[in-house]
Amino acid sequence: MPDDAVDPVFIERLSRLGPALLNGLEAFEIVRRRLHPPAFGSLRDGLRPIADRLDATLSDFKGVAPPQALSDLAAQLTGAAEAAASALHNFCEAGLPPEAIPRVLYAMRQHCRAQEMLYPLRRALPPVGLYFLEPPLRQRAAEIDPEPHAEVPVGIVKARAESGQRGGFSLYVPERYDPARTWPLVVALHGGSGTGDDFLWAWLTEARGRGFLLLAPTSLGSTWSMMGPDLDAPALCTMVEYVREHWNVDDAHILLTGLSDGATYTLLCGLQAEMPFTALAPVSGVLHPANLVNGNLERARGRRIYLVHGALDWMFPIAIARLAAQELERAGAEVIFREIADLSHTYPREENDRILTWFDPTLALP
Repeated sequence: MPDDAVDPVFIERLSRLGPALLNGLEAFEIVRRRLHPPAFGSLRDGLRPIADRLDATLSDFKGVAPPQALSDLAAQLTGAAEAAASALHNFCEAGLPPEAIPRVLYAMRQHCRAQEMLYPLRRALPPVGLYFLEPPLRQRAAEIDPEPHAEVPVGIVKARAESGQRGGFSLYVPERYDPARTWPLVVALHGGSGTGDDFLWAWLTEARGRGFLLLAPTSLGSTWSMMGPDLDAPALCTMVEYVREHWNVDDAHILLTGLSDGATYTLLCGLQAEMPFTALAPVSGVLHPANLVNGNLERARGRRIYLVHGALDWMFPIAIARLAAQELERAGAEVIFREIADLSHTYPREENDRILTWFDPTLALP
C-alpha cells in the first residue's frame, strides 16, 4: 500500500497506543512480581494512571478506521489492548477477599491473553518484537527471529485434549530453530488451577532470546496429581517424548520447573524413577510427604536441584522450604537454595536468568 494512502491520523494514534499498551504490560509484570496481600492497595494506586492512559489511547485508536491493508493488524492490536486493559482494571478494582482474589486471578489470565494476542505482531511492529526480548539481546532481533520457513513447526505450537477438558500443552520452538543441533528443553508446570497456555509466558521471552525449547503442559485435573493415582507423570513423559520425536532435544539438558503446586509436583514427579529430567527447579512449593516414603529421597542423591522460595510466602511459610532444602541435602542432592527476602507467593521472573545459567551455562546472557 503506498505510504500516501495511509491515514496520518491512524498512524499517529497507532504510535500512541503501542507504547501505552507495552507500558501497561510491563507495569502489570512488575505488579505480578510484587503480589503480596498487604501491598495490594499501593500496587493498585500505581496501576490506575497507567490503566487510564491505555484506556484513552485505545479509545482514540478505535475511533479511526484503519486502512484496509492494516485492518487485520488493527483488530489484533485492539484485542491485545482490550485484554491488557481488562487485566489492569480487574486488578485495580478493590473488593472483599472472596471477590478480590478471583478478580486478581482473572486479571493475571488476561495479562497472558494480551501477550498471546500481541506476539504474532512482533515482526510487523518492531517495538513489540523488542518487548519479547531481554534487553541485552535486542540488538540481535533479526538473527533471533529470521524469515519463517516451513521445514519444521516453530513458534507457539498447541495440543489440546481430544475430550476438550484439561490436559494438553503449549510448546514454544524458537523461530531460529535448526534441526542440525540439539536444543535444551525446559518443562514448566503451572500452579494450582492454572494452565500451560498462561504459564508459557513466564518463560517465553527467555526461550526466544537464549534459544531453548519450552514445554508448558496443563495438568489433567485442577492441579497436578499429588493425591491419589498419578495421572500426570505418564502424560508428561508422553509430551516430552513427542517433543523429542519432532525436534532435536539435548537429552543432557532437560529441566523440570514449576510454581507453587507445579513446584511441589516438580519434586514429586521429577525424582521418580526413569523420568527424563536432568535438573529440577521448584519455585514456591513444598517437599510433599510422599517423597519420604516412595523412594524419591533415595533417588535424590546426586540430583541437581535449584530451590527458590520467598521469605514473605503466605501459603507455604519459608520455614517449610528451609526444611525441604535440608532434607534434600541430607539425601545427597546437589541443592542450591535461593531464599528471596521480598518474594511472596508469586513468580520471581528475574530468577529465570539464574536458573538458566545454573541449568546450562550456554544459556547465560552475553
